[in-house]
Amino acid sequence: MAETGGVKVVATNRKAHHDYDIGDRFEAGLVLMGSEIKSLREGRCTLGDGFVEERGGELWMMGVNIPEYFQANMNGHKPLRPRKLLLHKKEIAKLISKVRERGFTIVPLQVYLKNGRAKVEIAFARGRRDYDKRDALATKDSRRDIDRALKERDRG
Repeated sequence: MAETGGVKVVATNRKAHHDYDIGDRFEAGLVLMGSEIKSLREGRCTLGDGFVEERGGELWMMGVNIPEYFQANMNGHKPLRPRKLLLHKKEIAKLISKVRERGFTIVPLQVYLKNGRAKVEIAFARGRRDYDKRDALATKDSRRDIDRALKERDRG
């Protein structure tokens, strides 16, 4: 959990950058119950299998696990329940029209607290094929090797 300038990052979706080509990013608010925000403030959240779905002209975040707050009563929240996203109408219309195109989906990239309010960064994503993933890893490894070699050359 990193905190910079009033922003406390609770969870990041590292798997998304591996499995998808990431496009435009948006910041959305979250509709949460009291026990969920308390759990987020403790830094407990998992974005691994999360995605965004359209229902009745609204966007809902699915598959994101916010564990139960242990001090909440028995009627707390369900960890994997759908959570409504708060965006402007124009942003929702843009996202829905883009998702209806073939091959696009919306994935949550990170959940964070900004001035005490829960926010989620979502982005357009297009799935990568296995060979694209291997190419991306090979490029990343070669870039790391080049940087390492340049650093050693500058020292010596």
